[in-house]
Amino acid sequence: MAKRSAKKARQAFWERGYLSHGYWYGRERLGTIELGPKKEWDGIYRWRAGDHAGECASLEEAKRAVEQAALVGASQPDLFDKS
Repeated sequence: MAKRSAKKARQAFWERGYLSHGYWYGRERLGTIELGPKKEWDGIYRWRAGDHAGECASLEEAKRAVEQAALVGASQPDLFDKS
């Protein structure tokens, strides 16, 4: 019988929500992709990661943009971080 490792390696993952998708690493949200209201949606995916944002024509492009921004470390550090 195989033993489970004491610590499972954390990995960033996508979570689908209502009219949005979130990119999470543990309990920290790295980025989001939002759609417009259902009846008024213009077909544009709006994404935001840290202090970067943009618009894409497809969900795959928007996911790649969020992952790239998160990989680069686009999130702004806390203002009063003591570390």
